[in-house]
Order: sequence, then structure tokens, then C-alpha cells
Amino acid sequence: MRAILKPLVRQVLVITGATSGIGLATAGEAVGRGAAVVLAARNEEALHKVAGQLKAQGGRVATCTADVAQEADVERIAETARHEFGGFDTWINNAAAATFGTLEETPLQDHRRVFDVNYFSVVTGSLVAARHLRQRGGGAIINVGSILSDRAIIDQGPYSATKHAVRAFTNVLRMELERDGAAIAVTLIKPGSMHTPYPEHARSYIDQPPRVPPLTYDPRLVAEAILFAAENPRRTLVVGGNGAMISLMGQVAPRLTDIIMEAVGRPAQVKPGEPADPAKRDNLYEPRSDGVIDGDQDVYVRRKSLLLEAQKRPVAAAALLGAAGWLAWAAVSSRRRS
Repeated sequence: MRAILKPLVRQVLVITGATSGIGLATAGEAVGRGAAVVLAARNEEALHKVAGQLKAQGGRVATCTADVAQEADVERIAETARHEFGGFDTWINNAAAATFGTLEETPLQDHRRVFDVNYFSVVTGSLVAARHLRQRGGGAIINVGSILSDRAIIDQGPYSATKHAVRAFTNVLRMELERDGAAIAVTLIKPGSMHTPYPEHARSYIDQPPRVPPLTYDPRLVAEAILFAAENPRRTLVVGGNGAMISLMGQVAPRLTDIIMEAVGRPAQVKPGEPADPAKRDNLYEPRSDGVIDGDQDVYVRRKSLLLEAQKRPVAAAALLGAAGWLAWAAVSSRRRS
């Protein structure tokens, strides 16, 4: 059964990792479009501050202080949505944690923690959401993966591994719900490098301040992709053409991509001379200073993703490509005749 999704103005959205970066951008845009939101995060102070700001704009907002690595906390998020709004229509698994450093440098305990936050919270959240949405008659589950769901990068081994796992889990979940005839859309969002506090919040074993590899994109583009998927069933949405090219290169020429990664992976992920704010650094086990969408580092940020627009309007994009191809063919043919 195909999912029929409501307009955002009639939806209740659950957003994990809602106090910074992509989650915060999604919450603000969702409220701006008339949706009700349930915001979940560990940082209670930041959570209440964000909720107050959104309520001041007329938003319908509920909060749940929760560590998504804890199964009981995920259940409380769903219960908060039921208590405050009678349930939810879209569940967005966005919370994430990260480390920078080699696999040998990263303690196994940290590796497990990254999996607990990035992978097992997605499993728990998705299953809790699926159970509720079956009873509700349908809705959407949106999992935030990464371009690193397709192509691993040096010095972000645990994070890359979790995002590969999230992709596999999301695909299996989609198939099983479709087989059961559940009217639940399941979407994987795959952002490229985003200008969020991700590197500031990560635990780092590198002797220079970490950063995400260029090109860097505005996290509000990912929010746009998420909210589009909340209204329009899509299998996958990729945000950022640069990351998509790296993913494709890894499939077409994996060995060459390995060699390039080995050569430039570390230099592309450090920003000399820009130490992170100590108040934000290392939120792997405990919440840190939070409440902003954008990262601190002074880097070039792309504000548009033509690839995302093409995925949102595939027929129009195909027509434009076809017209461009025809014009190119006509121009070549004209030169040959002349």
C-alpha cells in the first residue's frame, strides 16, 4: 500500500538531535510551515531555549530530554508525542555522534558509543515509529544517513561504518513494511559535507582542529530534503553534488578512490589555526554547548544543491537534460553540415 502523506501543516513531526545543525534547521523550517514538532535531545537547557524561540514564533512545540542511545528514552519521545499531540505522522532519526582519528587511535568504547547513537538509535526509533504509524494508518520514517553511507573516508571509520549500517537497515525496513502492506514511507537522506557544529562536537584524536571535507553545504538544504520527504514518498534523497560525485567515483573506480583518500583524507579534514570552542568540544558521552545551526569555522558554504532540486522534480530535470542534449546534438550536426 502506497503511503499518502499529509501536508506539513497537518502533521506532527518527531525530530531527534533537534538542538543543533540539521535537526535545529529542520525544526525551525517545519514550524514555519505550520507543522507541530516534538524536539528530542540530551541538552535540556538548549532544548528549552529552542522550544521557547519556536513558540514565540507561534509554533506548536513539545520537548523531550532524551539520550537516543537509551531504548527507554526513545519510547519516552513517542509517549511525549502521544501525550502532547495525540501521536505523530513523521519520525526523523537525525541524532548523531562522531569521532575523528584512525581506527587504532579510537578506543573500542568510543566506537561502540558511536554505533549506539548513530545506528542502534535509528533501529529503535524506526521500530517504535513503525509500530505507532501502523496503528495511525500511515506516515513517514526519515533516516538521516550520509554520503559516507556509500563511501567510507579515512579518519572517520566508526562514523562511516554506522552510516553504511543505517543504509542497510533502512532498505530492509522499507522492504518489510512494503511486504506487509503498511502505508509507511521510508526515506534515507544522504547529505554531503554540511556546515554544522559536527566537527566542533566530535571527539577528536587528531592533533589539529577537525573539519568536514570541502565542498561544504548549508544544513538548511538537508532540512528542505527532510521536509520534502515528509510530504512526498521518496526512497533516497542526496544533498550536495560534490558528495554524490565521490560516492559514484567510489563505485566506478574504488581502488583509485582509495589512493586519493589516503593522500588527501587527513589534510581535507583539518583546519589549522582554528581550535574549536572548548564549550562545544566532544559531546560523545555528555551534551555540550548547543543551540546553533551553523558551524564556527570560516569556510566557503554552498547555499544551493541543484542535485536536490533535480531529485525533487525528476520529470522536469529529465526534460531539461533531454533538451540540453538535443541542443548539443543540433549544434554538432550544424557544424558538420557547414
